[in-house]
Amino acid sequence: MYTPAAEKTLFEDAKAFLSGKADTLSPDEAIARLIAILRHAEWKYYVENEPQLADYEYDTLYKKLEALETKFPEMLQPDSPTQRIAHALSERFPQVAHLVPMLSLDNTYNAQDLSDWDRRVQAGARGEKVQYCVEPKFDGASISLIYENGRLVRGATRGDGVVGEDISLNVRQIRTLPLAADLDGLETLEIRGEVVIHKDLFARYNQQRAEAGLSLLANPRNAASGTLRMLDPAEVRNRKLTAVLYHVSEAVPVSGKSLPEAFATHYDTLQWLYRHGFPTPVRDLHLFDSIEEVIAYLADFETRRDALPFEIDGAVVKVNSLHLQEQLGMTSHHPRWAVAYKFAARQATTVLRRVEFNVNRTGSVTPVAKTDPVAIGGVMVSSATLFNEDFIREKDLMLGDTVLIERAGDVIPYLVKSLPELRDGTQTPIVYPTNCPACGSVLEKIPDDPIWRCINAACPAQAVERIIHYCSKDAMDIRGLGEAVIRKFFELGILTSLPMLYTLNWSEIQGMEGFGAKKVENLRAAIEASKKQPLARFLFGLGIPQVGEGMGKTLAGAVENIQELYDFDEARLMTLKDVGPKVAASIRHFFEKEENRALVATLQNLGVEMRNAHKARPVGGAFSGKTFLFTGTLSQMKRSEGEAMVEARGGTLLSGVSAKLNYLVVGEDAGSKLEKAKKLGSVAILNEAEFLEMMAEAPASAEDFPESPGMTHWIPEMTKGREVCFEGICISVGAFPQK
Repeated sequence: MYTPAAEKTLFEDAKAFLSGKADTLSPDEAIARLIAILRHAEWKYYVENEPQLADYEYDTLYKKLEALETKFPEMLQPDSPTQRIAHALSERFPQVAHLVPMLSLDNTYNAQDLSDWDRRVQAGARGEKVQYCVEPKFDGASISLIYENGRLVRGATRGDGVVGEDISLNVRQIRTLPLAADLDGLETLEIRGEVVIHKDLFARYNQQRAEAGLSLLANPRNAASGTLRMLDPAEVRNRKLTAVLYHVSEAVPVSGKSLPEAFATHYDTLQWLYRHGFPTPVRDLHLFDSIEEVIAYLADFETRRDALPFEIDGAVVKVNSLHLQEQLGMTSHHPRWAVAYKFAARQATTVLRRVEFNVNRTGSVTPVAKTDPVAIGGVMVSSATLFNEDFIREKDLMLGDTVLIERAGDVIPYLVKSLPELRDGTQTPIVYPTNCPACGSVLEKIPDDPIWRCINAACPAQAVERIIHYCSKDAMDIRGLGEAVIRKFFELGILTSLPMLYTLNWSEIQGMEGFGAKKVENLRAAIEASKKQPLARFLFGLGIPQVGEGMGKTLAGAVENIQELYDFDEARLMTLKDVGPKVAASIRHFFEKEENRALVATLQNLGVEMRNAHKARPVGGAFSGKTFLFTGTLSQMKRSEGEAMVEARGGTLLSGVSAKLNYLVVGEDAGSKLEKAKKLGSVAILNEAEFLEMMAEAPASAEDFPESPGMTHWIPEMTKGREVCFEGICISVGAFPQK
């Protein structure tokens, strides 16, 4: 908590470090003081918008702290400001359960809706006086934060409300969020909030993208959500996200203590959070004693919405008393003590001039309305998605129509309806193409699917996106051939189709700027290694509609080679796990096309192995009938390698903790899965060393390991005296590097 006296002391300490007067401090004391100074400086700058130090002064102190931590690594604190930056993430975000479900809010749109909600609240209050707290409804990405003993231990997305994605490393890049705080004796604190981007920063960022020739981000909300799921925390930091926290969902005091007195009302709770260093909307919180006062305030607030620095799409009205909140309870969908008041959608009329048909990676054709530019809520709009052919028919749209467009959720242009009464006879029907706008192939539509698709794998509109997908980490994993390089090669005509990956002109590439001999050598090796990727990865890499990473494994597990799939009809496909009618129809349509079979044949002739020599899980293996789950960060192997060891011994992998789970393998920062397993009591919990020892005692045969190139991690000495094949490389025990 920052009192005026403490603030004065921190400021004086900062000046002492800058002048050199603090150079006599011991390393541990200097580190502790610098951390406190920088935390406070971040609070003043990012939360209170009242910088206390110049940027140069902050940077100087930051470098002093960084230098001390480098010199004395044993004194490095996990909540140090220098620890916000982390290495890039190597895997997709694991799922984590929220301590308390993140429910949605019920919506209201007018004064009558609010009055009706108030009557229900008054009835549930049973005569107790009801006070309402009103705050902005920020339009961003929802997050949940967990602090334990004052330290930020986890950040997660909302997900489905029960389970979200663990984005802790990225959350640590948000400078408005404290990595540690004095929580007045609270052991556990779960806080809900919204991640947003300042309007000015968003506009500036889009301008930079436009100048660089990149596509623009659609809106601040999508930009915030997409940024949180980036695999590079440094890039997350560069986006300068802001968080606004608006709800405490769980607060557990340490044994023998009680909750702070402020935890009696919602208003006081947010004030308490603010005083303890958390960003909350305290300047925009307002208390009212009646719903009539709330309605009057909201009418005025809606007229001032554009003055706020962040996008909002309404306001949230909450019962202020936490006791009454508990008494009112909640439905399975939303709390009864809170309601969202949605501002009127911003609309305008304009003229529909033409429709463009865009083709994406999977071949789906999406119509986009092009209209006369019109200002909606301060933004010029000239395009709106039309979704599919059915949408055009249902809206009775014609070229030349006067149409009503709104920014749905304040930002996404949406065509509400046409105004046929204004037609003057010059309007013409919208003709949906029967052939692909890019390659001319006949478009096809699977029954019950509203999307028309071009299923020609050689379609140029799909080509660059297909190549990017094919080379991606979860597909053929061609290191060094990222999106930027692929687009550059595509524009130069060096790489315009998947087969060209394996016939690249290396002498031409080596002469290009940025492609020295070593880089070309590594890229060439990575492409060559991709030929030996498992069939499951190849199937996923083909970009078959409805076939994700998991479905690729399912299909690969059913055949010895890819050509066998040519003979699978829809009925046979639906006998496979998780394959329904739509998925089966999509797979069947893809493989019955001659151009797609020709593509597969060409890649096969170029050396890509499309076989699955181990389609069945070992029967009667050491762990047949046993279930495993991995959580946390492993240090001696990738999670996928551990999972491969389990499957090679007949074990089964689960996606969550349940009574069916036998073994939970935990790495660092294991989180809620570990806690849940402990509560169940029936799950055997193994650390990484114990798991590797278990694997060593139950070796799998060499042929049971999946084929995949590029072993880069140490494998334990589990098969002494014979050759072992792992990740596509066969070596003897003596060749293993020692840790």
